[in-house]
Amino acid sequence: MDVHLKGSYTLTVKKGGRECDYGWVVGAQKLFHNPSLKDSRKGLSSKHGTMMSLDETLHKPHDRLAAYLAADMEAVNALIRDRMASEHAPRIPEVTAHLVEAGGKRLRPMLTLAAARLCSYDGDHHVRLAATVEFIHTATLLHDDVVDESSQRRGRPTANLLWDNKSSVLVGDYLFARSFQLMVETGSLRVLDILANASATIAEGEVLQLTAAQDLRTDEHVYLQVVRGKTAALFSAATEAGGVIAGAPEDQVRALHVYGDALGIAFQIVDDLLDYGGAASVIGKNPGDDFRERKLTLPVIKAVAGASDAERAFWRRTIEKGQQGDGDFEEALAIMARHDAMERTRADALAWAEKARGALALLPAHELRDMLSDLADYVVSRVN
Repeated sequence: MDVHLKGSYTLTVKKGGRECDYGWVVGAQKLFHNPSLKDSRKGLSSKHGTMMSLDETLHKPHDRLAAYLAADMEAVNALIRDRMASEHAPRIPEVTAHLVEAGGKRLRPMLTLAAARLCSYDGDHHVRLAATVEFIHTATLLHDDVVDESSQRRGRPTANLLWDNKSSVLVGDYLFARSFQLMVETGSLRVLDILANASATIAEGEVLQLTAAQDLRTDEHVYLQVVRGKTAALFSAATEAGGVIAGAPEDQVRALHVYGDALGIAFQIVDDLLDYGGAASVIGKNPGDDFRERKLTLPVIKAVAGASDAERAFWRRTIEKGQQGDGDFEEALAIMARHDAMERTRADALAWAEKARGALALLPAHELRDMLSDLADYVVSRVN
């Protein structure tokens, strides 16, 4: 899951035949591109009541992190270029470069670097770990696009479309292998354990999604299991590994894990929410793709939980059986509006972002801690 934000979105819902209020969601999927907004006077409010301009919310967290970590990120990028090379299989760097250089802002490796620096690390193993995290992420994207039969990522054709499924799967396998080589080079068995467990959890989450995504019995507990696998596992591993390599106290290592886990969950919830209200030009896919692909994401799960017999029959036809026609997406939106599903999903995302912020209280007072706190705020935000 690539989760960068390019702009703001409105989720417009009709309620009882009338237009409801517009809700602005700063989307995780495009969070870290640099948007140009025509009206920066509109403000966002976080859960703890701070009002911020859209310019502030869309520029500061990632820009400040990137600037602070610029030297480290330059080293990470150089290592990525070096390790994605292959003397005998030129297709490997071709496929990898297509995805790695497609405009992603390297959030996950920056989380590793930030965690290590926040805990006063002054070595160079954090660079290897950051590259490891990016390789794992890239490998999962290659595999995901094959499983989902995707044709677009980050607004560009997917590798499996430009080459083929076999190339995408095998190059993903190569990147996983490279990631484990980098882990071993740190000499830390605990770091190897953290990242190996994350890799297994990611695969487990993807397999669970295969069985749960089109089953109306899927509840919010199962959804969170899937999200932890798909997204949050690598976020929490990225931050936790940074603390471990820095030799941080156990309470701080645990806090970094909690921060990454909560941030990743908020991240994914917003991504799922945007499928029912984002613009194709900024989310990198067409609104409603999750519905058309019959994925039971949180807004749908909330609507199904309170569904009438007629509504449940609609979900059974469109999601479980895949019998969709003209107007079904609009009907799905109307049903979700009747059950306040999107508003309640947004509230969940904000609560997870707040949990991420709260975890940082155990970490040393530092400019990086402030940036990570801001990042949790800006993954999800909305107007009062």
